[in-house]
Amino acid sequence: MNTDFGYRLKVVREEKNLKREDVAKKIGTSAAIIGRYERNERTPSIDIAKNIAQALEVSLDYLVGDTSVLLKDKKMLYRIELLHKINPAYKDRILYMLDVMLKDAQNNTLQDKLA
Repeated sequence: MNTDFGYRLKVVREEKNLKREDVAKKIGTSAAIIGRYERNERTPSIDIAKNIAQALEVSLDYLVGDTSVLLKDKKMLYRIELLHKINPAYKDRILYMLDVMLKDAQNNTLQDKLA
């Protein structure tokens, strides 16, 4: 997967069936500017990039290529944000339980495929 901002902006916009005009309207700019961002002719300021990420309901990390994980599920994103805010001791326990449950789910999925 290409990791440049313009490419990811265009892919996410198209996946959401949005026109450049739609994104531009949400962030208060023009469709021409969105097109320039998509073609990497211009680089948005960090504030504009954050606004674009919010408008497209993706993380800024995803748009700038720092992660390949595209969080589309707002509930999951909310939970991750909560996890970052809690006491580290609780966080470790929660992550341990999550790891156990994920491993169990993976094993069950694998068993289902083999059956």
